Amino acid sequence: MDRFTEALQSIAATLWVGAMWGIGYIVAPVLFSRLGDRALAGLIAGKLFSLIAWVGIACAIYLLLFRMVRYGGGVFKQGVFWIVLLMLALVCAGEFGIQPIMASLKEEALPKQVMESVLRDRFAAWHGVSSVLYIIQSLLGAALVVLLGRSK
Repeated sequence: MDRFTEALQSIAATLWVGAMWGIGYIVAPVLFSRLGDRALAGLIAGKLFSLIAWVGIACAIYLLLFRMVRYGGGVFKQGVFWIVLLMLALVCAGEFGIQPIMASLKEEALPKQVMESVLRDRFAAWHGVSSVLYIIQSLLGAALVVLLGRSK
């Protein structure tokens, strides 16, 4: 069972970080460059970012529980624990804090698209905050993969 839970730790980190990098830095840019409708590209990208947020939440919960059970109180001295906790906080801030604000701005802009409305600047500002948090989370994810690889 120990080998299984250890392997699941690697799978959870790989799934979360790999999907985050794949969607954020490959899929979303391709959507915006290939689809003629930027609103449709944004809608699809938003759904994918929300999906990966939930994947991240599930993976983070497993990683945190695994490490707490495995290392007990010593977990608080480990960089892996703090990186995962910070990544979880960032993904929750994005999904439950920033995304609802952006959705509300889109709704307020109707029947226009938000980027064609007077709410454009507010939406762009929140989108920028979301992007910065995502970049930070991505870099923390890279650090997580490196630290987990060293612990083998």
